[in-house]
Amino acid sequence: MAVENVAGASSSNNSSAITNAVTNSGSDLGKDAFLKILITQLTNQDPLDPLKDKDFIAQMAQFSTLEQMTNMNESIGQMVALNKASAVSYIGRVIEYLGEDGLSAYSQVGYVRFEQGKIILNTPDGDVPLEDVISVA
Repeated sequence: MAVENVAGASSSNNSSAITNAVTNSGSDLGKDAFLKILITQLTNQDPLDPLKDKDFIAQMAQFSTLEQMTNMNESIGQMVALNKASAVSYIGRVIEYLGEDGLSAYSQVGYVRFEQGKIILNTPDGDVPLEDVISVA
């Protein structure tokens, strides 16, 4: 037997609304889907057993965390793009880097390559990962 809430929606409507919110959001649950679920939950809650304060605060904290992670992800993407743009400035410059033998070596950068998230500087002596560069002249 379905219990009717104040708005007149049955508990089966509540679960279908949540399912629609998740399905419409695509494969990832973003902050829009989270808000739709929260609003649906608040709209269709049982008036005899409403959402407890601590549960509501926990859900809002989860939403805040999700939003901060989304913002951080965007910032990291911008930093990666900036890092790639600055790596291009190495072309034609002489770099000091740690060679395979652990000693410092010098070479001029011919071109820059981006491979599996890493920046590789091509020199006449071979490829040098950006993290091995000590100084730039």
